[in-house]
Amino acid sequence: MDARRVADQRRDHHGVGGDGGCPGAGDPPVGRYDQRVVRRAAGEDQETGGGGQRDEGGRAPRNPGSVEPVGHGCYITPMSVRSVREVSGKAQEGEERLEQSLRPATFDEYVGQKKLVENFRVYAEAARRRGDALDHVLLSGPPGLGKTSLAHILATELGVTLHVTSGPALVKKGDLAGLLTALAPRDILFIDEIHRLSPAVEEALYPAMEDFRFDVVLGAGLGAQTMEMKLERFTLVGATTRTGLLASPLRDRFPIQERLDYYAPPDLKEIAIRAARKIALPVDPEGVDELARRARGTPRIAIRLLLRARDFAQVEGTGRLDPAIVQRTLERLEVDASGLDAMDRRILTVVIDTFGGGPVGIDAIAAAVGEERDTIEDVYEPFLVREGYLARTPRGRAALPPAYAHLGRDRPRGGQSPLF
Repeated sequence: MDARRVADQRRDHHGVGGDGGCPGAGDPPVGRYDQRVVRRAAGEDQETGGGGQRDEGGRAPRNPGSVEPVGHGCYITPMSVRSVREVSGKAQEGEERLEQSLRPATFDEYVGQKKLVENFRVYAEAARRRGDALDHVLLSGPPGLGKTSLAHILATELGVTLHVTSGPALVKKGDLAGLLTALAPRDILFIDEIHRLSPAVEEALYPAMEDFRFDVVLGAGLGAQTMEMKLERFTLVGATTRTGLLASPLRDRFPIQERLDYYAPPDLKEIAIRAARKIALPVDPEGVDELARRARGTPRIAIRLLLRARDFAQVEGTGRLDPAIVQRTLERLEVDASGLDAMDRRILTVVIDTFGGGPVGIDAIAAAVGEERDTIEDVYEPFLVREGYLARTPRGRAALPPAYAHLGRDRPRGGQSPLF
């Protein structure tokens, strides 16, 4: 009897999703686990990966990522849980395609970063007049400020093709070789998160950037030979949020290095209005003003809040983005007037109420709020430090006067009491 027939008989006997039965594939996840149905037929586990090792009791080991039995031939496998923040500058899953449709196509459409844009106008025009490739470009800055949009605009202004990849996607030298050999003259290769390149790929990139050649090693040991592949002159545009993680030899090979800064509210307002026009959303200027003030100086956050406000306007409003629907959206998303969300306020509350305003170690904060240390350092802290709510000191994190004022707390006088 095949596995499908056995599975059908057991489903009829136990009932899919009922007591004693395996939940179906369409049932919602339970807790922190994604329910997956695993049937046994002919004495074999019909799950991916086969039987595997068992302990003395015949049970499968409970390693991270392994399946766990729940009875009747069913197992549950841990499912990664990812928190979603509307005020995070990092791109969320599924946003790339929408961002592509809302991106500016030319320098004239690009809002903000005026000095940087004017410089790139000159660089692009000079390269076009020479008929040569633009010098390699390194774009740095926090996520969501428009580094990828600038790469697309450069390709459009130069009239060349843009090839897009990311640092984690280039695992070995062969991955890089396939991209480089496909480049036409003056094309642009855009590598996002370039600080995450592997050492082997990074070293292979050096001769490609300097001499426009790619070295391929044939054979191994004493009989190994190096074959040189000539490349077309191209432009490498690298984007990074962590400039300090770039190796000096790689960073020094970029003749053009520019950093993007946070946007002013008037620029964010214009960006939101243009995005609303592209998605055919009628807006009131007063409502867009409020979105721009709470967007943390980041266009990606402004557009994300605009899209969520559109949902509320279409379901609970008149379809128009007015101040009332914007206020309701921000309240439902727990984004306050200063752009802080629930976790931001929780971190400040823990530092002030639990640890007396600090200084307190980051590990203690992470344990108190139930979040990973790296997440706090990379996602939450930058905005709190930039806005003057939190300070990083050699002794730990300390709350600053704006944090007390924001939470309505009285600042202690005279500092902390002595230990003895």
